[in-house]
Amino acid sequence: MEAMVTLDEVAALALRLPEVVEGESRGNRSWDVGGRTFAWERPFSKADIKRFDGAEVPAGPILAVAVADLGEKEAVLAQQRPGYFTIAHFNGYPAVLVRLAAVQLPDLEESLVDGWLAKAPKRLADAFLAERPAER
Repeated sequence: MEAMVTLDEVAALALRLPEVVEGESRGNRSWDVGGRTFAWERPFSKADIKRFDGAEVPAGPILAVAVADLGEKEAVLAQQRPGYFTIAHFNGYPAVLVRLAAVQLPDLEESLVDGWLAKAPKRLADAFLAERPAER
């Protein structure tokens, strides 16, 4: 069994991306590009927990990661990768939740890049993509 991904590892991955700034939102860690948040620590509120209605509440640190749109959100969730889920509070919002205790590091890294691309200024995203080797 792999060890849980930590928020410090999330920070290290996020801060490798161009022009990322780590900050704080509502007392929790967040990562922004161009003044737009693409990933943030998202603990559950009492209302969130109540909405689980007796079902098991995912334990450990939870990260929210932006996606380009609701279609991408549906596609990410349809892959059923370990650790990825959503809650009622995020219905209609282009972001997925990631349970750090369950996610695979390569999946998380891919999600952070995708979230960054969804929020980065176009010139920055285009330059980043131009420098990356073509996906095989």
